[in-house]
Amino acid sequence: MPRLAAASLAGTAIEFYDFFVYGTAAALVLGPLFFPTFSPLAGTLAAFGTFAVGFVARPLGSVLFGHLGDRRGRRPVLVVSLLLTGASTVAVGCVPAYGTIGAAAPVLLLLLRFLQGLGLGGEWGGAVLLTAEHAPAERRALWSSFPQVGPAVGFVLANGVMLALSAALPDDRFAQWGWRVPFWAAGALALAGLWLRASLPESPRFLEIDDHARLPLAEVVRCHGRLVLLTAGALAVGYAVFYAVTTWSLAYATGRLGVSRTVMLSCVMAAVVVKGALTPVMALLGDRYGRRPLCLAGCAGCALWMLPMVALLGTGEPLLMFLGILGALIAFITMFAVIAAYLPELYEARVRCTGAAVGYNLGGVLGGALTPIVATALAEHGGRVPWGVGAYLTGIALVSLVCFALLPETRPAPAAEPATGTPGGPARSRTSPMG
Repeated sequence: MPRLAAASLAGTAIEFYDFFVYGTAAALVLGPLFFPTFSPLAGTLAAFGTFAVGFVARPLGSVLFGHLGDRRGRRPVLVVSLLLTGASTVAVGCVPAYGTIGAAAPVLLLLLRFLQGLGLGGEWGGAVLLTAEHAPAERRALWSSFPQVGPAVGFVLANGVMLALSAALPDDRFAQWGWRVPFWAAGALALAGLWLRASLPESPRFLEIDDHARLPLAEVVRCHGRLVLLTAGALAVGYAVFYAVTTWSLAYATGRLGVSRTVMLSCVMAAVVVKGALTPVMALLGDRYGRRPLCLAGCAGCALWMLPMVALLGTGEPLLMFLGILGALIAFITMFAVIAAYLPELYEARVRCTGAAVGYNLGGVLGGALTPIVATALAEHGGRVPWGVGAYLTGIALVSLVCFALLPETRPAPAAEPATGTPGGPARSRTSPMG
C-alpha cells in the first residue's frame, strides 16, 4: 500500500501540475500575450475561457479512459493519460504568441488545453481506483486520500516555479519566455511519472470481474444516471471554491488591488500546503465517522465562509488574505479528502471507473469551468470587496449541500446493519460494493 499510494500521489501531482500551471499563466500573462486586441478585462476573460475548455474536456476524458479502465484495467489508464497530459502541456510552452502567428495562437492554445483536460479526466479515475481497490476496507479513505494530496503537491510545484521565475526575471523577460519554462518542465515530470508507474500491479478487484461491461457509459446512464447527477452537483462546490481561491483570486488581487504576483502566489501556496497536510487527517476522520458526514460538514463550512473570505481578500493585506484562503481550503478538503473513497464505493466494480470519473469531472464543469469567468465579471461591477463573488459561491455551496444530503453513506460496516436504498439502484446494506 505505501508503494501504491506513493506512485498514485506522484502521478496525480504531475498531472495536476500540468493543469494548474496553465491556470496560473491564464491569471497572470496569457491574456495580453494571446488576446492583445482585447481590453485588459476582456483579455483576462478570454484567457479564463481557454482555461474553462480543460474542464469541458475532462468528462469526455473520463468517458474515454473510463471505458478503457472498465474494459482493460485501471493500470493502462494511468500510463496513457499521463503521456497525453504531459505532451500537451509541453506543447503549450512552445506556442508562439499572437504577435508572431496571429489568430492561430489562441486556436492552438485552445486545442492543447482541450487535450490537457482530456488526459486529466482519465487520470483521476485510474489513480484513485488502483489505490482504493487495493486498500483494506477499514482504512480505504486514508489510503485513497494520497492521490488527493497530489493536486496540492502539483499546485505548489507549479506555482513555486512560477513564483521563482516571476521574482527572478523582469516583467518583460517573464512575459517573453519566463512563463514558458514551467510548461517545458512538464516533459521531465511526465517521464518520471511513467517510471514510477511502470511496475504497479493491476487492481485485484478488477481481476475478479468475470463479466465486464460491454458499454460502461451506457450502463452507467441507464442504471446510475441519478447518482451521477447527484455526485456532480455535490462536488461542484469543491471545484468552485478551489479555483476561486487559486486562480480567480490571483487575477483579482494583482489586477484590481495592486498586490504583487510574488505576495499573492505566496499566500495561495502557503494555504495549499496546509490543505495538503490536512488531507490524510480528514480522511482518517472519514474512516472513523463516515464519508457523508465529512462531506456535509465541509459543504456547510464553504457556505458559511464565502462572504468572510471575499471580505478578507478585499483588504489587500497578505495575512488577512491568507486567512481567508486558508479557511476556504480547509472546508474544501474536509469534503474532498474522502471523495476518493466515497465515489468508487457508490458504484459496482464493472462500471466503477466510468461512473466515478464521470461524476467527478462533471462536477468540475459545473463548479470549476465557469467560476473564474463569472467571478471576474462579478468583481468588475462591484466595489473593492467583491460581495457578488461571495454570494455566487455561497449559492453553489447550498446546492451542493442538498445533493450531498440525498446521497447515501458508504463506509464499510457490519453486515448486520439495516439495508438502505441508494440513488440509481436497489436497496443494499451500508457495506459498500467495494467489498
